Amino acid sequence: MPRRNLLAMVMVGAVSLLCWQTSQGARDKDDAMELYGLFVDAVEQVEKNYVRPVNRRELLESALKGMLQDLDPHSAYINTSQWKQFRRQLEGSFGGIGISVEIDSESDRLKVIAPMVGTPAYRAGMLAGDLILDIDGQSTDGITIEKAIETLQGRPGTSVKLKVLHDGAKEPTPITLTRAIIEIPSVLGDHRKSDDTWDYILDKENKIAYVRLTSFIQHTTDEVSKVLDELKAQGAKGLVLDLRDNPGGLLSAAVEISDLFVDEGVIVSTKGRNTVDKVYRAKKDEKFPNIPMAVLVNGGSASASEILSACLQDDNRAVVVGSRSFGKGSVQNIIELEDGNSVLKLTVATYFRPSGKNIHKFKNAKDEDEWGVKPNPGLEVKLTPKEYIAWALGRRDRDLLSSANPPKVVEPKGDAPKDEPKDKDEAAKDKDKDKEKAEAPKGKQPFVDKQLDKALEVVREKIKAAVASKG
Repeated sequence: MPRRNLLAMVMVGAVSLLCWQTSQGARDKDDAMELYGLFVDAVEQVEKNYVRPVNRRELLESALKGMLQDLDPHSAYINTSQWKQFRRQLEGSFGGIGISVEIDSESDRLKVIAPMVGTPAYRAGMLAGDLILDIDGQSTDGITIEKAIETLQGRPGTSVKLKVLHDGAKEPTPITLTRAIIEIPSVLGDHRKSDDTWDYILDKENKIAYVRLTSFIQHTTDEVSKVLDELKAQGAKGLVLDLRDNPGGLLSAAVEISDLFVDEGVIVSTKGRNTVDKVYRAKKDEKFPNIPMAVLVNGGSASASEILSACLQDDNRAVVVGSRSFGKGSVQNIIELEDGNSVLKLTVATYFRPSGKNIHKFKNAKDEDEWGVKPNPGLEVKLTPKEYIAWALGRRDRDLLSSANPPKVVEPKGDAPKDEPKDKDEAAKDKDKDKEKAEAPKGKQPFVDKQLDKALEVVREKIKAAVASKG
């Protein structure tokens, strides 16, 4: 093939070199063509001399992926089929197992950021922080995000076999999952009512609501607005907003939801090397009542979750409870290629909190550096790996329990010993114990959520203080 024709075909591969060129300053055309020529020479040599025939398009796509992967974990080339899947994720429906993933910087393996509630991965007990060691017998050592997504997603009804290493475990656990249409639930409560709808009032006595966001997708803002209207009608006096294990999503959803709670000021700003700085501000219109509020975050809270929690914390609209968030504060732009049939997902800027502090955890960042969202002083509640696993599995079981799937109570075999008559107090205590047993399957402890308990404690104290100040 003439060198000139090949050069024309691989110009798309020069996009990343153009980024490099910009970072180095102005270059003359001869210098640029020399760099592109190096790329063309390499393509020609591989195509001509590699031990097996290679598909030219696959070769060029691999080159693009490699160049972008070296920039940061969130920049990527997305081909035609992957672009369709990516759009389906943003729309909130796709075929797969229901997890968000990243490449672990220490092990170079595929790591679970968070499972999506109600999905095959969630029901199977996959957890934030899990390492996926292999997929269908193929090691994930050195795998790219794009290849992982392509492998994990697929036609509903098909199965995928994983080897998963839970945080703190010594041996991996084999898990076989059946892919399904993933309809991402974005707004949940703590438990279901008899009609299987979510009950958002967790503390009936103090009228404290509990709302859990699992993602930020196209319909999340509308769902949150609807729930907040219900809570206003029910006279909610406090709110716990749970963003734990929420991997994020759309910037627009994070901004719109933040605007439901704050009256004025900056929500978030973005700054980049070659982009116009942008500031998103709250709009003055009718908001959710300014009642005591706490936000729950943990190491699985990323991106849009961090924008929302940082905004509410900096605005003093809510206190943050739990453990430090993930630290994903980078902005990716979608740049169309091939008339929109494929795209570059390119990191172009980073998020900054209303206070001006950084959110993103850059490579080699230390714990003492400024990144992510930390709990307010005195409100950090850390979980050990064992406690996190117990919470995550308990949360999963609690989510799955409904009128259609009630908890199973296993009665003991044999004759039960006869009890002596009990007074009213003892009978009441036994009744409470029986209720706890009924709510937890045999062999499992009652659901414990230390972080949520702390958040409720804080909101109750704020409600009491508010009442005292009025009286």
